Amino acid sequence: MAKVRLLSRAHVQELITMEGAISILEQAFADFAAGNVIMPVRTPITAQDYGGLSLFMPAYIPGLNALGAKVVTVYKDNPAKFNLPNVMGTIILLNPETGAPICVMDGGYLTAVRTGAVSGLATKYLARMDAKVHTLFGTGVQARTQAWAVSKARDLERCLVYSVDNDDVKQAFAREATKITGVQTEVAKDAENAVRACDILTLATSAKAPVIDGSWVEPGMHINAIGSHAPGMRELDTATVVKSKVFPDSAEACSAEAGDFQMPIEEGAWSMDNIAAELGEVVAGTKEGRVADSDITLFKSVGLALQDMATATYVYKEATERGVGHEFEF
Repeated sequence: MAKVRLLSRAHVQELITMEGAISILEQAFADFAAGNVIMPVRTPITAQDYGGLSLFMPAYIPGLNALGAKVVTVYKDNPAKFNLPNVMGTIILLNPETGAPICVMDGGYLTAVRTGAVSGLATKYLARMDAKVHTLFGTGVQARTQAWAVSKARDLERCLVYSVDNDDVKQAFAREATKITGVQTEVAKDAENAVRACDILTLATSAKAPVIDGSWVEPGMHINAIGSHAPGMRELDTATVVKSKVFPDSAEACSAEAGDFQMPIEEGAWSMDNIAAELGEVVAGTKEGRVADSDITLFKSVGLALQDMATATYVYKEATERGVGHEFEF
């Protein structure tokens, strides 16, 4: 009988570190660039009777011995009707040799960490080495791991946060971010000055329209754009995309899902041919990233299953070594 390890959200939080997540993604993205990852496109299924959406995200990374899938569900009525989160994630890992299940784990917290970690990885490879100020748009769950990850990639002096939330929420976030990162975090008074003041700009919002103006973006800046992940959503205006050296997590995925790119293309102002390189190609050293301190580098992510499978495999190995979780037989 196959033994399966069950890991709750609390178990995942206990096991995962940002350094560990960035390190495993570094290997996974290098493998991706080398063509050594099998990753079908994300498959959506709508449960129309219940207003629900399920997204199935499989991947196989032979170099990490990682095989499995994540299922993300989005049910907007859950909080009011069932006292459940509107977004939930579940991950199943399989033994690549036998196909037997080896682990089932909560995917919610892991998703937030792996999304932060890929921005940390992009910052490591694309931001100026002397970058000191990080500006973060957004004060939600995802923004916390973005602040955490970017603080691991550069020796920051301060972080500015800006969002549409009320001041109490923003101040609480700033205090928490300071505690998590060790970087003094302050609430910015306005968006323009927050952008102009920074070396690294991270966008982690649910905006449908641009939250920044390209005229605010200074030479030498690095941008992580991770909030918009579907057609019709955008955080970046066309001017920002046009003036940047662009590095997507996956050109194919961003072409299909990133409104930040689709809208400039529809306007005739930009083309996917303008992409400098995929992040994995920069990590693997097959293409250049930042060449000059004056470059504006833009990392765009819509989220990939390889991030989930790589990070989940790292968590599973930690759990096995430390005896964390509950083991049972199917």
